[in-house]
Amino acid sequence: MHALPVQNTEGSALLTFDRLREEDLSTLDPSVPLTASLVVLWWGHKCLMVFNRFHQAWELPGGMIDPGESAREAAVRELDEESGQRADSLDFAGVVKIRVAPDDRLEFLAIYRGYVDTPQPFAPNDEMSEAFWWNPGELLTDLYPIDAAIATLCPLER
Repeated sequence: MHALPVQNTEGSALLTFDRLREEDLSTLDPSVPLTASLVVLWWGHKCLMVFNRFHQAWELPGGMIDPGESAREAAVRELDEESGQRADSLDFAGVVKIRVAPDDRLEFLAIYRGYVDTPQPFAPNDEMSEAFWWNPGELLTDLYPIDAAIATLCPLER
């Protein structure tokens, strides 16, 4: 497990991870926006990471919650768009609070955990150039420390 906070090289930091129920997302501090959803997707003991062409880094699949979209809908959509994967099961794991550099704004991210029994082949897209099933604890060059920490905080529970 990772001790918090965890900081990325550009200065963003994972401050907290709170396990709560999905229906309690509406009770979060209204001064901190819920901006995005991330998916910790497991295949066996390996977690899916995608390589972001723009950031030049490995990260968990996920992204911004569109207007009118639920956090869960964003997680499902982003997982499909970025990796071509569809989870066999997807559970709400909790919420993280991050401090985003360089402007030090606070944001909440909804975290979902799921698994696939049979992964789909990856096809590069405009945003992601590669996908990799990562075994936590193994070195993966250019992996965001925040994403690695979230993955280890959300082990598969089947």
